Amino acid sequence: MLRTAAPELARIQEPVRGRLDRLDELLRQLVVDEFELIDEVNDYLLLKRGKLFRPTLLLLSNEIGGKPSDEAVLLAAVVEAVHLATLVHDDAVDHSVLRRGMPTVNSVWGHQVAIIMGDYLYSRSVMEMARLQRVDVISVLAEAVNAMTIGEMRQLTMHDSLDFTEDDYDRLISAKTASLMSAACELGAMVGEPEYRDKLTAYGYALGMAFQVVDDILDYIGTEDATGKPSGHDLREHKVTLPLIAALGEFDREERLALNALFADPEPDDGLVLRVVEATAARGGIEYARAKARSFAEQALAAIEGLPESPSAIALADAVTYVIERRQ
Repeated sequence: MLRTAAPELARIQEPVRGRLDRLDELLRQLVVDEFELIDEVNDYLLLKRGKLFRPTLLLLSNEIGGKPSDEAVLLAAVVEAVHLATLVHDDAVDHSVLRRGMPTVNSVWGHQVAIIMGDYLYSRSVMEMARLQRVDVISVLAEAVNAMTIGEMRQLTMHDSLDFTEDDYDRLISAKTASLMSAACELGAMVGEPEYRDKLTAYGYALGMAFQVVDDILDYIGTEDATGKPSGHDLREHKVTLPLIAALGEFDREERLALNALFADPEPDDGLVLRVVEATAARGGIEYARAKARSFAEQALAAIEGLPESPSAIALADAVTYVIERRQ
């Protein structure tokens, strides 16, 4: 069962705090280059990096079974670099100007630099993984990166599409988000105690699905201060996510006209976005999405039933509640 109180991320990270503290230096070593512009952009990216949630999952998974390894720390840095690369590319494709409340790489240095920097982060990640000389490990991350790329392409083809179904949405977030979280947990087990690989892979996948659904809910109910991006950002970009999919069939004529007007306008104003956000909430879209996120969360918890008791196992369970109850 899900806990009712959301734990702080710092508490979840406590069992692997020492190893997480090594990530900053490892990341800097991973992305360092003698070319001045690359170093300048890398310094900026590391300054604005996120909460290291995916590396945390990898390191916690690595400790299940009591066989933590130094390889896991390197893999955690690689997974974070891959995640950064996807964010840089996403922002460039979406022409986003803010990420976590700070200017994006493409808004500061331009789209060409952003695309090349994303490619650089991917290539450096592959180089670091090659040092482990383990084809099975490289294969897992390569499959995740391939899935994320297909997910981005799928999202482009669905741009402006109000025919986007819930099944389409599930396939999209499976590729875009769940694939990397699943890979992070799987990699942790592979270089730790492989006996728990299947359980942790399934856990990471379900958690990733829940994470993205919650992220899409926050886009409807959050504010710029809470989420690092404007509320209704997806609607402004004509992206159809689960809250709208769930509510769309219940829209009345006036609500549908407002939605059509929003999707016909390349730069919809705040008032029009707010009308569609309010209609989506009133027609049950947000509550439906919340229920689906909780279903994925329960699947994640079920996947890790029977793991050996340890602070890391408790932290993995707490991470589920953190994902469901987060506000940013």
